Amino acid sequence: MRTRPNYAGGLAGLVWLAVVLVPVYYVVVTSLRSQRGFYDANPLSPPVDATLDAYGDVLASHFWRYFLNSVVVTAATVAIAVTVSLMAAYYVVRGTSWFSRLTYRGFLLGLAIPLQATIIPVYYLITRAKLYDTLLAIILPSVAFAIPLSVVILANFLRDVPNELFESMRVDGAGDWRMLFSLVLPMTRPAVVTVAVYDGLNVWNGFLFPLILTQSSDQRVLPLALWSFQGQFRVNIPAVLAAVVLSTLPVLALYVLGRRQLVSGLTAGFGK
Repeated sequence: MRTRPNYAGGLAGLVWLAVVLVPVYYVVVTSLRSQRGFYDANPLSPPVDATLDAYGDVLASHFWRYFLNSVVVTAATVAIAVTVSLMAAYYVVRGTSWFSRLTYRGFLLGLAIPLQATIIPVYYLITRAKLYDTLLAIILPSVAFAIPLSVVILANFLRDVPNELFESMRVDGAGDWRMLFSLVLPMTRPAVVTVAVYDGLNVWNGFLFPLILTQSSDQRVLPLALWSFQGQFRVNIPAVLAAVVLSTLPVLALYVLGRRQLVSGLTAGFGK
């Protein structure tokens, strides 16, 4: 049977593509302008005399220190959250006691708690533990808020692993730790990558915890540094957007490296 071309859907897709690409194009093009050229030219026209002066201004303003702090916070949070969540999901799915079911309900309850509602208790705990103004003060709460959703995603994915595989490894004498790292981790790799990318994006773009739990510039991460760049370059718009471009490059590289596993994890179960 012949089908009619969906012109309305195609037109709507082109409009949405323009809505997404025009702001990205504006940010990149403006970051290549000089401060004077930003006010003289059309904002959407290609720069006549493209320059990297704005990037030089950003890199000269301790950008690498903020970048390294963000890398440390993101990598530590993702590593801890994914490891703990994978073990918790294994216990929730393979456990047969009432406590395992209660544990899963506890993680579901954690999804209903907004981050903003806990900032005062978190601030109190961090100051009492003498961790204020340290990177660990950002890592620990970020891990706590990343675990509930990560456990839910991994547990749902883990339920699709055939029970026969666990039974065969159990017959061969494998324990829980062996099954976790030799069976569960390879079988749930798409879900693990999906959770790692999602948690990494949330931590990389996190603003509230760094704003409340840190104070000195040595412990500043990129989202907070971008906010300070807006004050430092109050009229230098190209420098502000150059900092935005530099801060998005690691996230783009992470997506390029894990896009196949990410798509597999997001689409798992749709064909059933």
